[in-house]
Amino acid sequence: MRPNADLTSLSRREARRIALRAQGLLRARPPRPLMHHLMAMIGRLGLVQIDSVNVLARAHYMPAFSRLGAYDAGLMDLAAWTGRRRLFEYWGHEASLLPVETQPLLRWRMAAAAEGSGTWGNLARFAAERPERVREVLAEINDRGPLAAADLGGARGTGPWWGWSDDKRALEVLFWRGQVGVSTRRGAFERVYDLPERILPAAVLSRPAPPKAEAQRGLVRIAAQALGIATGGDLAAYFRLPVTDARARVAELVEAGELRPVRVEGWPQQAYLAPGADLPRRAAAAALISPFDPLLWERPRTERLFGFRYRLEIYTPAHKREHGYYVLPFLLGDRLVARLDLKADRARSRLMVLGAHAEPGTQPRRIAEALWPELDRLAHWLGLGTILFEGRGDLVPMLAARGVAAGSSVTIPE
Repeated sequence: MRPNADLTSLSRREARRIALRAQGLLRARPPRPLMHHLMAMIGRLGLVQIDSVNVLARAHYMPAFSRLGAYDAGLMDLAAWTGRRRLFEYWGHEASLLPVETQPLLRWRMAAAAEGSGTWGNLARFAAERPERVREVLAEINDRGPLAAADLGGARGTGPWWGWSDDKRALEVLFWRGQVGVSTRRGAFERVYDLPERILPAAVLSRPAPPKAEAQRGLVRIAAQALGIATGGDLAAYFRLPVTDARARVAELVEAGELRPVRVEGWPQQAYLAPGADLPRRAAAAALISPFDPLLWERPRTERLFGFRYRLEIYTPAHKREHGYYVLPFLLGDRLVARLDLKADRARSRLMVLGAHAEPGTQPRRIAEALWPELDRLAHWLGLGTILFEGRGDLVPMLAARGVAAGSSVTIPE
């Protein structure tokens, strides 16, 4: 392991290993993941993304599975929406769960939304056109306690915003402004909103809001620690900072000696090394990576690090998809070596393997040997009793054969 003081130029492979170490993907998995393991992982990443797609598992649950193995997903719910709250929802990368301690660093974004900027254009227009409804919804929450949009009784909209009612739009305006937060969720995805003082710890809310530049430097620090090695664009994108602001904050941190400029083989852009970043001598990772994992957020970064072109094809017409609807790369060692198109068929309790392809120039049999235990572990974690191999790809017959040899419940269509 070489300390960061020795690093001034890096090969692509060295950069990959630094990034994987920073992302927690080279750490040994605990035999029994507990809350402190989960919170340490989220603290390392800085945040996890929330998304409504539920083909396999909700986006915010998957990064912990990739890093901790078959953990109790109820720990995430407990940390985010019940009991002694450790996480809160806000706009981080996209909609995200973040440690409550990060909230003061995002108040500049809330203030910008309150001033009429920093939100989606449609919501900003609604706030300008219907300020009285925004005030009324806030008053109702103040008086009545936690409320979802359905509790406000507004008619469902018919236009943009997924058919949102005016009440839902008002709630989202207030959410952007930080005047309400998400208290809990009903079912899988319905937000229930409440006042921040009834959600967040008093010790967090009592902290003074740092000046905008100081807060943004704090967010860049978190991004740098999570990425290990990054370009200025990578650092800006992690928390969706305005590019001009991020450029200034990076320069300030370089001047302060908190970021080290380095060169990476094949990268035309300047790269920056995080304080304390390590270069592991070996990488023994084996993990399925979800499309919404921080490792894959920025597709150009994925290509720079791994030489791996990845696109989410959910919105691509079926006949034009190259690899499948919901494809997870498989990380083996320090390379992304395969792609699996997976789906959880909960009604029939089966994990459907709709495609499994090794990357060109890799060793499919070695990949299948390492991949099968991860696939089996995923099925058990999701509570699915059978793995159905019905897709295409060179890894499909090898994985099915390993499943049969292991005595697992495997279905192979005739």
